[in-house]
Amino acid sequence: MQHDLFDAVQDIRQGKTSASQLMELSIAAAQSPLCGNVFSQTFLVEARREAAAAAPDTPLAGLAISVKNLFDTQCSPTTASSMLLQSSAAAASDAPAVARLRAAGAAIIGRTHMSEFAFSGVGTNPHFGTPAALDARHPGNPLLAPSRPARIPGGSSSGAAVSVASGAAWAALGSDTGGSIRIPAALNGLVGFKSTAALVPAGGTIPLSPTLDTACAITRSVRDAVLLHEILADRKVSAGEKNLQQRRLSVPRQVFFEQIEPAVQQAFERSIAQLQAAGASIEWIDLPELLALNAVNAIGGFSPTESYAWHRKYLKDPTQAALYDPRVRSRIERGASMSAADYLDLQAARQQWIESMQTAIAPYDALLSPTVPITAPTIASVAPADGVNAELDAQRDAEFFRVNGLLLRNTSVINMLDGCALSLPCHAANELPMGLMVWHAALHDDAVLQISAAIEQILQPARSE
Repeated sequence: MQHDLFDAVQDIRQGKTSASQLMELSIAAAQSPLCGNVFSQTFLVEARREAAAAAPDTPLAGLAISVKNLFDTQCSPTTASSMLLQSSAAAASDAPAVARLRAAGAAIIGRTHMSEFAFSGVGTNPHFGTPAALDARHPGNPLLAPSRPARIPGGSSSGAAVSVASGAAWAALGSDTGGSIRIPAALNGLVGFKSTAALVPAGGTIPLSPTLDTACAITRSVRDAVLLHEILADRKVSAGEKNLQQRRLSVPRQVFFEQIEPAVQQAFERSIAQLQAAGASIEWIDLPELLALNAVNAIGGFSPTESYAWHRKYLKDPTQAALYDPRVRSRIERGASMSAADYLDLQAARQQWIESMQTAIAPYDALLSPTVPITAPTIASVAPADGVNAELDAQRDAEFFRVNGLLLRNTSVINMLDGCALSLPCHAANELPMGLMVWHAALHDDAVLQISAAIEQILQPARSE
């Protein structure tokens, strides 16, 4: 399979291949062992038909795109990979984001599994299994060796990431509420771009937190991220200045490096050194405003409260409540205790924090941080309880919540900021996948994309030609 979607579209337009030929490669990957637990439903017949009918001059030219099982897809039920919604009626129409992909020539190859109701950064699912992480950047690395234990893919867009890393899809539509695009991108050697939330319509989805939810995509390269964002946001990204020597970049010392694994620290610092050797101006800064975020969220945060508002009608019925993943249900139920006054206070505190952050980071074109502070743990270490050994179940639950908190910590800062961020791979061939995150406040999307493209050319020159 070619390097990225951009290359594939060019080959189709130049007559070097066809969408139908490339669709067969995608279908073969989707049916391979690499895609175990990835898809909740595949649309192979329809995808073949859409690939054959797509005009080569459309942006996606009939290539396979996957859709997270959170978005309405016409004639198929949207279940959010839950047992609760398995008998739901089929969606009457596509969600706006899905409709925009189809209009751009996408062939929807299937719906991808996810953390139940998108409420986890780990990617495990007790009902339908957990896809194993892959390394799209270095397919031959030990992560794929059969003798190695399977590792978590990250979530909640777990199947989305593995669908792209495996070659089943050229890009994946997903969502990012606290890092659900960037976390699995980082753990699978992919690119994940969380745009400013308001730029892409989030209608036709099962919400987690309407305040924080962002519809966005996982891709194989930054230029693919630009292409998918232009389709999803129905806007053109400015070409802008891509020379890093003309940009002012910073690395905040606070928060992002707490409890960081040495391997992640080393990979990040190696990447910064590479960028500086290429002429980038990068300043390590103190950003004490980051330390105030815990106080903002102290009364509960948006995700538990807003998700409880959606789920409460089900949770009040013991029979329906029993269908939930207990780890997900416990997090949703935390939102039951927040009062309307507390919620309004949270909104106000967030806005004040955003304003202070915007002032503090205004002098910089973008900020750089590790996407997540750890590499992917094994699936076995965080596996859902099975009732066989109560002590082991408790250990795995404790490890799940520890890992979940660390995976979400760095990325969720940008969601609270209402900002934009892109994660791109920064690991070597003999390392587990890791991500470098480029970020800024709301509506700095073009600068983040431009700077990310320049960084990709330095860290991964063979992928950016």
